[in-house]
Amino acid sequence: MTDDKQAVDRGSGLRVLIVEDDYLVSLLLGDMLVDLGHRIVGPASDVANALELAQREEMDIAVLDVNLRGSDTYPIAAALAARAVPFIFATGYGRHSLREPYGDAPLLKKPFQQCDLEKLLAETLGAASGGHSENVDHGEASSG
Repeated sequence: MTDDKQAVDRGSGLRVLIVEDDYLVSLLLGDMLVDLGHRIVGPASDVANALELAQREEMDIAVLDVNLRGSDTYPIAAALAARAVPFIFATGYGRHSLREPYGDAPLLKKPFQQCDLEKLLAETLGAASGGHSENVDHGEASSG
């Protein structure tokens, strides 16, 4: 079995925090995660609610939109990192939009497909457990 396949197998039934301010994107992301057999934490559409969830709830991984109604999600990423919870940034702006120290964080480029999400979840969890991580970046999009 490949490392990615093992990571997907370990990922069954993950608790995934969704931080996304676009209702339709949040709904689509939640549907994709449920289709993959995971459970949703949240979703949160603003920084205050997301921070509360990140600090209080049990989760295995998080997917963070970089920009929530003009506020960045780096404080949420920091709270997750302090709890050793891996996370993935989702944005339509590309890697250049990520500030330090998050420039090398896993990145899911909007728009994305379920297979992109599944692959990056597996890679991120594999990296968190000592494996390697690559990023899914499918061209340029115009929104975050």
